Amino acid sequence: MLSRVTSAALIGIDAFAVHLEVDLARQGMPAFTMVGLAEGAVRESKERVFSALKNSGFKLSPARITVNLAPADVRKGGSAYDLPLALGLLAALEIIPPERLEGFVIAGELSLSGAIQPVPGILPLAVMARDMDAKGIIVPTANAAEAAVVQGALVYGANTLLDVVQFLTGESNLSSTLPSEHFGKRIASDFDIDFNEVKGQEHAKRAIEIAAAGGHNLLFLGPPGSGKTMLARRIPTVLPPLTFNEALGVTKIYSVSGLLPLGKALVTERPFRSPHHTISDAGLIGGGSYPKPGEVSLAHSGVLFLDELPEFKKTVLEVLRQPLEEGAVTISRAAISITYPADVMLVAALNPCPCGYLGDSRHECTCSPMQIQRYRSKLSGPLLDRIDLQVEVPAVDYKDLRQDTGSIDSATMRSHIEEARARQVERYSGLPIPDNSHLSGRHLSAFCPLTDDEHRFLEEAVRRLGLSARAHTRVLRLARTIADLESVDNISVPHLAEALNYRNMDRQVV
Repeated sequence: MLSRVTSAALIGIDAFAVHLEVDLARQGMPAFTMVGLAEGAVRESKERVFSALKNSGFKLSPARITVNLAPADVRKGGSAYDLPLALGLLAALEIIPPERLEGFVIAGELSLSGAIQPVPGILPLAVMARDMDAKGIIVPTANAAEAAVVQGALVYGANTLLDVVQFLTGESNLSSTLPSEHFGKRIASDFDIDFNEVKGQEHAKRAIEIAAAGGHNLLFLGPPGSGKTMLARRIPTVLPPLTFNEALGVTKIYSVSGLLPLGKALVTERPFRSPHHTISDAGLIGGGSYPKPGEVSLAHSGVLFLDELPEFKKTVLEVLRQPLEEGAVTISRAAISITYPADVMLVAALNPCPCGYLGDSRHECTCSPMQIQRYRSKLSGPLLDRIDLQVEVPAVDYKDLRQDTGSIDSATMRSHIEEARARQVERYSGLPIPDNSHLSGRHLSAFCPLTDDEHRFLEEAVRRLGLSARAHTRVLRLARTIADLESVDNISVPHLAEALNYRNMDRQVV
């Protein structure tokens, strides 16, 4: 008897249909054969499935069993095929009518007792099932809320193999999971931290406001204890709330990575990722034998914070060039090429020298010129060109420390940022430009027009500072954002001057 069950496999953060064809024959020597490029966890499913069937009260007589995972030329991994395999065997035994499996997309790991365990990647599976007009999705109960985020998908959560069998044979019902309440809404977040806790550093707060308003990358330069990390960790509190589509994209990444907390349907806060400086290039941008998203993809639509930037390996920093420029990471292997989204706001922090006190009037720097040069050389010109704002964060004065709270709170900053973002949405309506940081080419010229006076001012600044063409472009983008924060349509010389003031590394202040 032949049966067919539909499940799914992942490529990157997207799913594609996998059909499990189960052939059970009574003739010949008993055997179990699985074909279709199954990886280790899939091949091991035989032992889990047979034990789960036995402990659920189903007797599997000796037979010659052949399982084909189609398409057969794509590798399949993970334990999500346990449940569809068990149902395929029961359909081949005619315990389940084979036609009852038609139209369902099924995934889940089985324990030896027959309980259904959660698996990663359910959200992409639900999107695929909706797009192929599936009749329903059967997944572990712990994954049901995640699958129900997808509008239009009929999701059934099950706790045991026996529950699913009785549902398919009509002996009992499975409750469908209601769609997510977040559909079509902006998703508000609550934070325990606020910018009013940061005393002083008004110049840095202004830079953060500009960076967040235009989606620009930001670098803090200052001595230890000046508040660089404190400032960076509060940036998510001023970013606009995630839209539903943004939250869906972020959740897909966390789902395929296995990092979505059980029972949580949707990532509702903009990610903030702060990897340690010992991270490898594969850990940062993704990769491995079976490619997984790296930190830069886990920070998609949020903030990637790299503290003590020169302490990262130079090769690790250089792999950031592609995601910072393109908003995506492509990982190529001999058999496959995978692209992960990686549209992040990069925030980096570094000391001015190895000891941290170069230029600090209250501490003497103990570094030699050679040590300082070696420390700075870890940051290449092309990488610094991709960081729009390079901001000095000096040590905080005692008079600022005496203040009860800072001069501005996160809610006020966020309102300014949302107004500037609203102007950008209106300006770029119908264009593939989400914010000012993505302006380039003809769109840059169209939306950042300059008069002769402004051209002369910028030309002189480019000549004196030795700015590259990329740095020149980023100055224009920054000026456009500064103008948006002031609610004006045209860029003027003061906007350009402030934008140039944030190119500290170009002016060789460090």
